[in-house]
Amino acid sequence: MTFADLALILFNGMAWAAATFLVAAGLTLIFGILHILNFAHGGFFMIGAYIAFTLLQLAGGGGVPLWLYLVVALASGMAVAVLGVLADLAIFRRLRGVEDAYVLIATYALLLVCDGAVKLIWGLNFMSVPTPDELGGAVFLGDAIMPEFALFVVACGLLAFIGLDLLMERTTFGKLIWAVAMDSWMAKLLGIRVGRVLMITVVIAFGLAGLAGGLLAANQSLSPSLAGVFLLQAFGVIIVGGMGSIRGAAIAAVMLGLIESFGTVFLPDYPGILFFVALAAVLLIRPQGLMGRAQVA
Repeated sequence: MTFADLALILFNGMAWAAATFLVAAGLTLIFGILHILNFAHGGFFMIGAYIAFTLLQLAGGGGVPLWLYLVVALASGMAVAVLGVLADLAIFRRLRGVEDAYVLIATYALLLVCDGAVKLIWGLNFMSVPTPDELGGAVFLGDAIMPEFALFVVACGLLAFIGLDLLMERTTFGKLIWAVAMDSWMAKLLGIRVGRVLMITVVIAFGLAGLAGGLLAANQSLSPSLAGVFLLQAFGVIIVGGMGSIRGAAIAAVMLGLIESFGTVFLPDYPGILFFVALAAVLLIRPQGLMGRAQVA
């Protein structure tokens, strides 16, 4: 194996990790605080991507500057965050304290609603989003070729991790979130407005799903099946990292991304098999995940 081959494998693993973490971040947050395994997360990721597609079509439909692409991604995140408010009022606050089986059924039903809404509004045809003008090329590291858009995704994943980690570990609101996650009853006795904290958490989680959809739209073929493209990998990341742990999800994304990348090269006839082997191994050795917290396990 040459240096270029190894560099390309590592780069592809990091690009996979960054893209998957962008999707998994909101999923981790909503589970860690509300203890709700949200199957509909992939649906709102898909809606974010379609909203970005529509906004870019209104902007001309061709190649767009990077700043406009970022603005559209942020707008997609904000639009899905508004849907998060509606979902919290109509569904999520009714699921607090409900048995897990009913939660899974409710969020899966919400995923079906998202799927139906996308088919109704945008149809069944495949659609595509152009890559921003500044990210259409590639960077050469010796003989290794690294697409600029993939480098952009890696940078976005890193910034998302830093921002979420600072929010959860360094801010007053992050401490409120952890207090509610650990013991909502005691937090309420201490004067914390638990309902408001939970609603804001849902809005942030949905906004992250929409933002991920907008950022990754140019990397996907948009279709109603998009909801499931990253959802399985995202669930794998939060399981391996530890339910509710942002840092654990980031570490798991990098680990699984590298495993997936090496597996693609060395076991091309068995795509994804090393991902599932690694997932099973972690569950057997450390069921709570790499950085799982006992109170949210």
